[in-house]
Amino acid sequence: MIIDYKYHIASLVAVFLALGIGILIGSTLLGNDALIDYQKQVTNGLENQLQSLRKANETVQVRANTLETDSNMHKQFEKQVLPVLAAGKLTGKNFAIVELNNFGFPPELSEIIKTAGGSVSSVTSVNATDDEKKTISTLQQELAWPVKTSDELYKRLGIEIANSIATGENKAVTSYLVEKELLKTSGEYGIPVDGIIIVGGSYKENNRNIQIDFSLIDYFNELNISMVGVEETDVIFSSMKEYQRKHISTVDNIDTVPGQMAMVLALGGQPGHYGIKSTAQKLMPDLPGQGA
Repeated sequence: MIIDYKYHIASLVAVFLALGIGILIGSTLLGNDALIDYQKQVTNGLENQLQSLRKANETVQVRANTLETDSNMHKQFEKQVLPVLAAGKLTGKNFAIVELNNFGFPPELSEIIKTAGGSVSSVTSVNATDDEKKTISTLQQELAWPVKTSDELYKRLGIEIANSIATGENKAVTSYLVEKELLKTSGEYGIPVDGIIIVGGSYKENNRNIQIDFSLIDYFNELNISMVGVEETDVIFSSMKEYQRKHISTVDNIDTVPGQMAMVLALGGQPGHYGIKSTAQKLMPDLPGQGA
């Protein structure tokens, strides 16, 4: 809105210059007093309008500064309250994070789990390949994977990741995938987990292959291990609808304090679809003592 005013003011200045030139030419060449008087009236009207716009712009700027101050205050309040609300919600529980958006996730995601009394045993990041045909050919030759299409490739990757998290087996395969930069891993694998956090969404113009997500979800669903699919607020392509079709909880604003609290409560036994997008049922689960 402020930018619009700036452009409007610039336009009016241009009009003033044009009128000034017109007045000069008209008075010099024509000597027409009526024309000059009319141009002066128009100029005075434009000058009044410009003054009004300047005042309105100042008012908008003051309002914008106030809103920015309020927003910063609310964010600071949320960060201070979050540890109090989350404390003890995940005591003694262990989780694994699988990052599939090829971008990363907010460090607050793992921090809030620890704040809530839980722990993160492993973090697995999948790096999407730009040359899938070459990757498929390599895996066929070196790992004897029977994959012929992109869907089959990502399904198999999902199975291998899930199996590594759950059992700690096939370390040679995991190491090979890390060496080929298809995976990044940290933490310990094979440790029993109480839940899986799947970080989805995409910041690329072309949506990524969702088959790896489905493969992971199907694997852990069979083990009756709870899952929460999360993504950041401003992703270009959302994974929430696909996750919801697989009947797992979702949080579409994990980069915010309400989203992080919603994830904690979902992992703690309040499943649902939370966040601010059209796929969400409500912002977050009910807090203790709050009505349904």
